[in-house]
Amino acid sequence: MSTLPFSDREFRAIADLMYEAAGLAFNDSKKSLIHSRLTPRIQKLGLSGFAEYVRILQDETQGAEFQMAVDLLTTNETYFFREPKHYELLQQELAAYGPGKTVNVWSAAASFGDEAYSTAMLLFDLQTRGQIGSGWSILATDISHRVLLAAKEGIYPEDRLRAVTPERLRRYCLRGEGPSQGQVMVQEKVRQKVSFGQLNLCKPFEGIGPFDVVFLRNVLIYFDPPTKTDVVDRVLATLKPGGLFFLGTAEGRVPCKTPIAPVIPGAYRKLP
Repeated sequence: MSTLPFSDREFRAIADLMYEAAGLAFNDSKKSLIHSRLTPRIQKLGLSGFAEYVRILQDETQGAEFQMAVDLLTTNETYFFREPKHYELLQQELAAYGPGKTVNVWSAAASFGDEAYSTAMLLFDLQTRGQIGSGWSILATDISHRVLLAAKEGIYPEDRLRAVTPERLRRYCLRGEGPSQGQVMVQEKVRQKVSFGQLNLCKPFEGIGPFDVVFLRNVLIYFDPPTKTDVVDRVLATLKPGGLFFLGTAEGRVPCKTPIAPVIPGAYRKLP
């Protein structure tokens, strides 16, 4: 495999894109990492070099390829049904709702939509079994417009769906063929149940909620302690008393003024 030239300008263009859209920070010491991880992809696509690939990444209609680049440059920490104990708890909780009850869920740091679509698949299963009604909805928000555009497309590298059961893959997804081989698209019926919107958690917001379930996983690491508390209280204000609140299991309990009680690691119930 030949080595492609990689200029400082091309490196900076990719690094800036990754930071602006996905919050990934690559300093100058990471130039060789970006070069080594993206070169095979550029050659597989038959491109002339990094300059052509940069143009593709800058094209907002190429959300699937942008996600592919993000996955190649990270350790794939974002994937469907991440932290499965949370989804097991959610299923147990909602199964008792009954067909007459609607369910409203907020994925508050939605990123590329893995979490929101995972939740949608679970709710579709519950609806099919008559355990919840058909009027459920999911709101997915993120600060990055670019990431949200990719999330709306619902196209993912197949490894991101490694924790999705074969039955759910058959029921809710379409596998790519030909040039799209190795990618999976979430079916339109699932995508239509998720509403995406841009929102900055660090600033006051209104007009959303109330929710039965709120996910705020793996985003608080970017904030200082006072901001964490403000964000958590602001988000919890949209959650109904008795509703479930999910954080990343590695984040620990975040200090907040809103009374919550632990259920399992990373999961809390809002107290009345």
